[in-house]
Amino acid sequence: MTPPLAVTGADRPLYRISRRPDAWAWPPWSSAGPDGTFGNRFDDPRGEYRVLYASSQRIGPFLETLARFRRDVAIDAEYALIQPDERDDAFPTLPPGLIPAEWRDKRCIGTAAHEGRFVDVGHSDSVAHLRSALAAQLLHHGLEDLDAGDLRRRAPRRFTQELSRYVFETGYDEAGATLAGIRYLSRLGDEIVNWAIFEGADPEAQTNASIERDDPDLLAAMDKFNLAFA
Repeated sequence: MTPPLAVTGADRPLYRISRRPDAWAWPPWSSAGPDGTFGNRFDDPRGEYRVLYASSQRIGPFLETLARFRRDVAIDAEYALIQPDERDDAFPTLPPGLIPAEWRDKRCIGTAAHEGRFVDVGHSDSVAHLRSALAAQLLHHGLEDLDAGDLRRRAPRRFTQELSRYVFETGYDEAGATLAGIRYLSRLGDEIVNWAIFEGADPEAQTNASIERDDPDLLAAMDKFNLAFA
């Protein structure tokens, strides 16, 4: 018998980075692409509901939003092949990736709480359930099987969006209430827990704050990615 979806709750504050003045504002539909989505992993493939993405760890949204500014791995590979000049005291220094100067000024970091229940998409029960329920979609997108790694890294974006729709339409918690969204681990590190929040399940106790240049989580994320401000 296929197990039901595993559900869980957010037992700590959630953090999100987005454009000023409100990190928790739903993205305007005018910003959606031709396919009706905003190009994110768990967006609605039918373009009928919006999704907010947040993290349980404060460094999480910094990692998620700054990852796009990392150097291409091909550049790293080329530098790894460079032989140091014997006259040099050290290996060549790889230049950092650059964050546009206006990035920080245009964004804020939000904090909120959420009392809703979410599908724990990486739980073994959820993986088993989705493997059966979405078998036709798996085959359609060229996936021979489904595991937690597929949901985080390799699965086509369209498939994870269809998974979102399935949870939105059929997911219920232990009391029979509809689910607020999806809990998943970040592709950037297992220690980062992310949340995809469905429209209509707004977080509570929302606050917003400026991102200071010396913010410790900003600096830690920049250090991990070898980034600097342009």
